[in-house]
Amino acid sequence: MALDPDRLFPIHPGARQLARELYKTVSDLPIISPHGHTDPRWFAENMCFPDPARLFVTPDHYVLRMLHSQGIPLESLGVGRVDGKPAESDGRKIWRLFAKNYHLFRATPSKMWVDHSFEHVFGLDGTLSADTADAFYDHIAGCLEQDEFRPRQLFDRMGIEVLSTTESAIDPLIWHKFMKESDWNGRVITAYRPDSVVDPEFEGFSRNVAILGELTSEDTSTWQGYLSAHRNRRAFFKTYGATSSDHGHPSARTECLRQDEAAALFSKALKGTCSAQEADTFRGHMLTEMARMSLDDGLVLQIHPGSLRNHSRSMMKRFGRDIGFDIPMRTDFVEALRPLLEEVGTDPRLTVIVFMLDETTLSRELAPLAGVYPALKLGPPWWFFDSPDGMMRFRELTTETAGFYNTVGFNDDTRAFCSIPSRHDMARRVDCAYLANLVGSGRLQDKEAFEVAHDLAYGLAKKAYRL
Repeated sequence: MALDPDRLFPIHPGARQLARELYKTVSDLPIISPHGHTDPRWFAENMCFPDPARLFVTPDHYVLRMLHSQGIPLESLGVGRVDGKPAESDGRKIWRLFAKNYHLFRATPSKMWVDHSFEHVFGLDGTLSADTADAFYDHIAGCLEQDEFRPRQLFDRMGIEVLSTTESAIDPLIWHKFMKESDWNGRVITAYRPDSVVDPEFEGFSRNVAILGELTSEDTSTWQGYLSAHRNRRAFFKTYGATSSDHGHPSARTECLRQDEAAALFSKALKGTCSAQEADTFRGHMLTEMARMSLDDGLVLQIHPGSLRNHSRSMMKRFGRDIGFDIPMRTDFVEALRPLLEEVGTDPRLTVIVFMLDETTLSRELAPLAGVYPALKLGPPWWFFDSPDGMMRFRELTTETAGFYNTVGFNDDTRAFCSIPSRHDMARRVDCAYLANLVGSGRLQDKEAFEVAHDLAYGLAKKAYRL
């Protein structure tokens, strides 16, 4: 097997044994996946996945980033171009290229996720390489032709209790409607992502706002009509299971403008005359507006700041958004979140989950903020830090100030469906290792460690996301 059964556990024998015992109690718990980006169409249509490359390579940003960093064109990995020029469509060719370069992933979480999927989902052993590429491909392709490897059947076999996808505020949710009207009892819900209609710098912002108005029969050329449209649309998303909204802003900036000021800024945004600073101000104010709406409708507010998205303009022009060119930035939380927290941060009815891509903020800013404001919770390590070392650093930097119960467990935030159980397995192993070390150093009792392990693997996410 490619996987060590004691992977990620402490080296010290006593702590390793306790980590094993802790892990045994949580390894088979149902998976709560409250934030991610899998395609709801997979579960609606329940068609066979086309081939191994389109399951493991093309949709996985982590895989694309590493291969492209070594000079491999995205076209050769099956990523389609905006201009319609050809990209590789032969799954076996894509797979062979992936296998030939699989050594690039040594010691990365990506390799552990993929190896886990090979072993636990498809029953493979050994290591992927140029020599084993065709054997792996043929085995996986053969599995994908079987009914038990269709999306719904995999969903059930993986032990997923609930999975949230993420859709734009103007998405018609046709695939969620399809699932809701089907006889399948798998719980796939949506999350409200309004970036395209709250960010004046988002391509097509004014047109998107007009579509929002058409969908809700509200006059979104006016400030009050625009806010009413959001309330209407959030209610619509709730009918398809939504328990959260999600906001991918460049910064964590929040604002609390007077309503006349917000209306004037909204008017400028619709006309396309906002400066970059005014656009950031408007985004910041809309986070506060969304928090106010959450007090009424109960949606959990997720903030994913600090990523310079689509860093390469030329790559975005060729391939579109979201192809892996997101880069972390320095992020301020203390002053940035202050307007929102002063407005609603002491209201226990509200849950705001903040994610970070700037680890320097964990012990200095985020843990102290979450350690005092009832509304604020810390999201798990995200994007570049949902890794064994990133997860361990997160616990070490936040627990002493915020404790465990101002965090929200784990979410996988993935587009790669088969990596969901492997990502949760990694998080559970790291948390068990951390807890075992706490017990070994006299900072936690054995009984407490078993209770916390269960909460981190299952209970906290379920509670925080109101599932």
